[in-house]
Amino acid sequence: MAGVFPQAKNLTTYWQNILNQTDCITDVPTSHWDLAEYYDADPQAPDKTYSKRGGFLPKIDFDPLEFGLPPNILKSTDTSQILSLVVARDALQDAGYDNALESVRQRTGVVLGACLAQKLVNPLTKRLEYPVWEKVLKSNGIDDTNTQKIIEQIKLAYLEWDENTFPGLLGNVIAGRIANRLDLGGMNCVVDAACASSLGALQMAISELREHRSDMMISGGVDTDNSVFAYMCFSKTPALSKQDAIRPFDASSDGMLLGEGIGMVVLKRLEDARRDGDRIYAVIRGLGASSDGKYKSIYAPRSSGQALALQRAYEDAGFAPETVGLLEAHGTGTKAGDIAEITGLKQVFGADNSEQHIALGSVKSQIGHTKAAAGTASLIKAALALHHQILPPTINVSQPNPKLELDRSPFYLNTQTRPWFQDSDRTPRRAGISSFGFGGSNYHAVLEEYQGEESQNTRLHSLPDSILLHAPNPQLLLAKCKAIQTDWESESGETSFKNIAQASVAVKIPLSASRLGFVAASLPEARRLLATAIKNLSRQGDLAWEHPQGIYYRPAGVDTQGKVVALFSGQGSQYLEMGKTLAINFPQLRQAYSQVDSLLGEDNLTPISSVV
Repeated sequence: MAGVFPQAKNLTTYWQNILNQTDCITDVPTSHWDLAEYYDADPQAPDKTYSKRGGFLPKIDFDPLEFGLPPNILKSTDTSQILSLVVARDALQDAGYDNALESVRQRTGVVLGACLAQKLVNPLTKRLEYPVWEKVLKSNGIDDTNTQKIIEQIKLAYLEWDENTFPGLLGNVIAGRIANRLDLGGMNCVVDAACASSLGALQMAISELREHRSDMMISGGVDTDNSVFAYMCFSKTPALSKQDAIRPFDASSDGMLLGEGIGMVVLKRLEDARRDGDRIYAVIRGLGASSDGKYKSIYAPRSSGQALALQRAYEDAGFAPETVGLLEAHGTGTKAGDIAEITGLKQVFGADNSEQHIALGSVKSQIGHTKAAAGTASLIKAALALHHQILPPTINVSQPNPKLELDRSPFYLNTQTRPWFQDSDRTPRRAGISSFGFGGSNYHAVLEEYQGEESQNTRLHSLPDSILLHAPNPQLLLAKCKAIQTDWESESGETSFKNIAQASVAVKIPLSASRLGFVAASLPEARRLLATAIKNLSRQGDLAWEHPQGIYYRPAGVDTQGKVVALFSGQGSQYLEMGKTLAINFPQLRQAYSQVDSLLGEDNLTPISSVV
């Protein structure tokens, strides 16, 4: 697998952001469009968008010579084609096939989801409107000479047509360029099912494998278009949040926010992957698709149509939907969409259930709605959840929408990163992924954890690091913390954070020095904790203190006159979610909990994991 998503240049950062509950939504950057020109808070304002926030791709390093591309064609080539080469390369590398034999490459294909017009279409089309400009200028009394000068000046704002612009703007060339530059001989195409495009591509890719026309497929979704054109499309529907916040299934949700993203997965038949010793993240057990049929409007979601896709997916999988432990929903945050989706889920999973045992969530709460890439963003999240046996969180949910009646369903909104326990260690963990698109395109995929020898692979996310800082006195320590804070906000912040974490492993702090310590798994988390530490240090630098978020400060050390030991504190000291970080990161502890849960289950007792 591989991907680039808002605030995530790679797969590892994407997963880390999910676990850290990082909100990747920002204001529209000036590199995309100017808020002063196109934004108006009034949804009725003509030719304006009322949304000014979304999820945007970070800057990605790209060397055209690595892919054999002449640098001068880049300006005539859509961003989606360029960045998709990077993600496809990384996906094959992650799968161990970046240097595959020709016989393997000849039977490897590419099917990707892509929708909306490619971004180059707009400037190229606008350039051709010069006859309109000419008529307007002449009708306002501008002479021929000045009219032509003005027209040529306006043209400078738009891309010039050349021999590379036609292939550079075509959506199908996203897949075609990957096959061309990576020398793949299987079929290549793109699928447009609106916001369900990437799961539509997944279904087509799996058909290629099931019918043995290919032995390996790259599938996924591509969307780099958070242009003002995309914002206008969704503003005038209208589907975007007036609060500029995306809150799937929350009582205050009022719409979606747009996101950009590219995600790809490498697919093989399970028996072939086992034979070849491949690393397996998850197994796709079932796929289902449907159309909404005749309904009140072309873009209104229909719960019965969505339910039909789910029913077909679980029929294909060969097991009951109730065995699923995680449901990565379409979850756009629109009022009509959320209600229709939960209604459809209840038709399949059951409406009345005293035990809410299926974690419900949507990665859109963190990265926005990535449109054609949305299904793959969810697929990758669910696959990594199965791989790591972690239930990932959904953020920005303060109060579940009471109209959804989740308390009378098998679902609960999971808002914290939690270890994923099973009632029985014999039942594999399973996850469902939904993706629905305009025009009544409904898709659902069912994943299952791989329980072979590769089931306990090295974690993709990083473990928390200890950050230990010291200085001769409180005042100098405060100054040091402020300098580090500035450094962590700069472009070199990630490197600085890693260097300090590495130095903290073996640091020796003089007994007389003031010292500060906390634990952080990522730079954003470290920034938050350091900011809190600076506030506390400014107020009470001469006194020892501890912060509930896990920050510890002492104005000086204490001579222990011997070794430091850890003592078992006895009964009565337990607390909710005790040992959660250990259970998330170390399979041995999860397995121990599962064994005890199984024993308690034999006597119909409450699983100890649910109590802790």
